[in-house]
Amino acid sequence: MTRTEPPATPASPSTLPSASASTPTSTPTSTPLVLLDTDPSRPPAGAQKVASASPRLLQSTEHHFCSGCGEPVALRLLLEVLDELGVADRAIGVVGHGCYGGFVTTMDVDILQCLHGRAPSCATGIRRMRPEAVVFTIQGDGDMINEGLQEVLHTAARGENVTCVLLNNGVFGDTGGHMTAATVVGQRTKTSLEGRDPAIHGYPIAVADMIAGLSGVGYVARGAVHSGPGITTTKRMLRRAFERQLAGAGFSLVEILTMCPTGWFVPAAQGGTYSEQQLAGAYPLGELAGGGPAGQATAGGGAGGRVDAAAR
Repeated sequence: MTRTEPPATPASPSTLPSASASTPTSTPTSTPLVLLDTDPSRPPAGAQKVASASPRLLQSTEHHFCSGCGEPVALRLLLEVLDELGVADRAIGVVGHGCYGGFVTTMDVDILQCLHGRAPSCATGIRRMRPEAVVFTIQGDGDMINEGLQEVLHTAARGENVTCVLLNNGVFGDTGGHMTAATVVGQRTKTSLEGRDPAIHGYPIAVADMIAGLSGVGYVARGAVHSGPGITTTKRMLRRAFERQLAGAGFSLVEILTMCPTGWFVPAAQGGTYSEQQLAGAYPLGELAGGGPAGQATAGGGAGGRVDAAAR
């Protein structure tokens, strides 16, 4: 009897071929990737073949940021999380002074702009007067650490139910690239042209690590947006921070390492590499306090730790 082989079944689009799979003999029917240009300062052509979609809360895709800036990516993640949690209608943001300040006019969320470094205190007042609101701040490293270190430390120590988002690129971007308290050792800025020297400028302040040790803290994490996996992880961190606020678990902070090629004196296409090697090398990524499902006690959160109401 002659055995008849069944026809081959096409592989599911979601299933990747194994390493031992034979090489297909047919020519792929997908549209070939077309190189847009050969400018070496641009990302590889493969990176240009991406899906494009605007978050619902983003009213305009036009912005003033320099080429290679990481702040628009971080702000996009913030808008996506607010929308996915269904809290945009009761969300109130407090914005400090920085390059990101001009972007908030395109966000379909209530926004208050405050004095340099005072965003956590303003957020405290809003949350206490409007306890049903979901309150967050958007601050740069210069705004939060140079101008407002006292504000954010005391807000965290009081356990205020607000979420602070720190966009850390190690420079005062809106003033032209001057050194901040977060500038890493050896980093060049307009005021440290030979690189930050601890003997002259002191050492950088890792504010997230400081706050993670306070008893009023519900969640602290540090992410980055210089890679695809980093963007995905950072979005999860933002979501978890807002979930902590909704659960009444106390203060939450997400520090996001962002790129600033202009302030770093590097080509735009090299901003991601510089961020990964220099900033992430000095500021380790990950959850620093409060990791795990929302509502659980903070892991190692301060001298007394923070325990939710159900655990008391």
